[in-house]
Amino acid sequence: MFLPAADDDVPAIVALMNRAYRGTGAAGWSAQEPYLNGDRITEEVLRADLATNPRASLLKWEDPEGGPLLGCVWIEPLDDDVWYLGSLATDPTRQNSGLGKILLSAAEQWVRERRGKRIRMNVVNVRDALIAWYLRRGYHKTGDTEPFPYGDDRFGAPLRDDLSFLVLAKDL
Repeated sequence: MFLPAADDDVPAIVALMNRAYRGTGAAGWSAQEPYLNGDRITEEVLRADLATNPRASLLKWEDPEGGPLLGCVWIEPLDDDVWYLGSLATDPTRQNSGLGKILLSAAEQWVRERRGKRIRMNVVNVRDALIAWYLRRGYHKTGDTEPFPYGDDRFGAPLRDDLSFLVLAKDL
């Protein structure tokens, strides 16, 4: 069910991420539509990210019965002990079913199996519900922030001028 994505998975992963992060109507509780517009990612950007980050793994979660793609996550070693987790997305029609918890737990296990001891991530500062979700799963605010990439529309166009990233972390 949890496998490294191949190049032919990219279109389905891009579609899933755009529905989960920016989808209208079918978007779940964690959509970013109120403050970011446009696609969350494109096939071109995702393929470029994969090509320039060979140590990273884009993992996919498929329905065990051969059904559709249910989720994805980006995992990348930053150093020997610390890994970056990003682009966690689940099918918005399946949110609130525990799938996100399962996917996050599987990603953490992936890191543990590779001797990682800590995961860190960036979350847009105004995503209060998502930040609370991660805090309930053992992540904590590090006190660090990173600037939002204003002027770089590869990940969408911001609708507010007060966006930044909170850095969250969890020791495994």
